[in-house]
Amino acid sequence: MKILAVSDQVEERLYSPLLKQSFGDVELLVSCGDLPYNYLEYMVSVLNVPMVYVPGNHDPVITRSDPSSWLDGGTYIDLKLVKIKSLYIAGVGGSIRYRPNGGNQYSQMEMFWRVYGFLPELLLHRALKRPLDLLVTHSSPAGIHDDDDEAHKGLRAINLLVNWFKPRYLLHGHTYFYRRNLVSPLTEINGTKIINILPYHLLEI
Repeated sequence: MKILAVSDQVEERLYSPLLKQSFGDVELLVSCGDLPYNYLEYMVSVLNVPMVYVPGNHDPVITRSDPSSWLDGGTYIDLKLVKIKSLYIAGVGGSIRYRPNGGNQYSQMEMFWRVYGFLPELLLHRALKRPLDLLVTHSSPAGIHDDDDEAHKGLRAINLLVNWFKPRYLLHGHTYFYRRNLVSPLTEINGTKIINILPYHLLEI
């Protein structure tokens, strides 16, 4: 399966008639957050394939009472496990909290509590001996592709998920724009390939 993942920065090549010409064989779209919904909806409509997405720290807080907070044509996977075609995909949205009352922002402990509530579903999935193919997050794990400033520190709860469930790939955004010349966008930890996909990355599984 060919996957086009995007995050944080609008790429003009993907927001033009060149999209179908250049990426017409893509079978799944993945958004790691912080992108305008009209940009994402354009890609969904042109390529006519499924999209999964998690919220970034600049995205709307999803509420059932506000239809504008939802992405048309996308599957919201924050703290959810879904199967798209043959792939099992889990998602964790949001970033470290760096300002009071910031939307989709969490302290390290708050994110641990969010992830703890998600563990039973993931543990059952593992007990059934099903692989976790993709973990889609907005933030990076702590110490991997993160940065020194308060807004771009990685989340330790994501490290826990990688260590326990060993997804084949972890796709994230949020930080690479700030350190694009300093670190590789790909790091492998215990069999998990962690890819910082900002602004976009093509992946074939």
